[in-house]
Amino acid sequence: MNKEKKLVIFCSASYDIDQVYNQAAREIVRAACLRGYTIVSGGAIKGTMGVVADEVKASGGKHIGVLPHFMAEFKYPDIDELIWTDSMSERKTLMREGTDVAIALPGGIGTLDELVETHVLAKLDKYHGRIFALNINGFFNPLKELYAHYVATGMMTEIDRNIVKFTDSVKELEEYL
Repeated sequence: MNKEKKLVIFCSASYDIDQVYNQAAREIVRAACLRGYTIVSGGAIKGTMGVVADEVKASGGKHIGVLPHFMAEFKYPDIDELIWTDSMSERKTLMREGTDVAIALPGGIGTLDELVETHVLAKLDKYHGRIFALNINGFFNPLKELYAHYVATGMMTEIDRNIVKFTDSVKELEEYL
């Protein structure tokens, strides 16, 4: 029996973003669904999270959302499976659980938190999926520069820096799925 392939997407809850980011979200979700991945996301209707949920549905994929009780008003209304949590920390843990791939799309401080925590867990051998940051229009360039600074100052090894793969296009990211 084949193991279910799961991919977690970390992304923005904002409506006030460049729509090129939402278009990239649609494209990567469609590509992942076509490759048989179950999509795990924040389970909310807000911003890019809602775009992800809409695209999973439109692509005929399976979608698991993970949402804290205190965000119930933002629940995506038509999701295959919704897991409720008591905290954001529990949410992040359950979003990652059993996933083969973690993708950070352009997003806010919550997305950065999810990406960095996943990176740390992989460094500590506690997350075993592949980790990507979709660097549309150079969104993650400042983080790449920070990582280079960490390597240059000895705060991070090049091996640990390379745990996160920065891809500059959906097409490039698709090649890794």
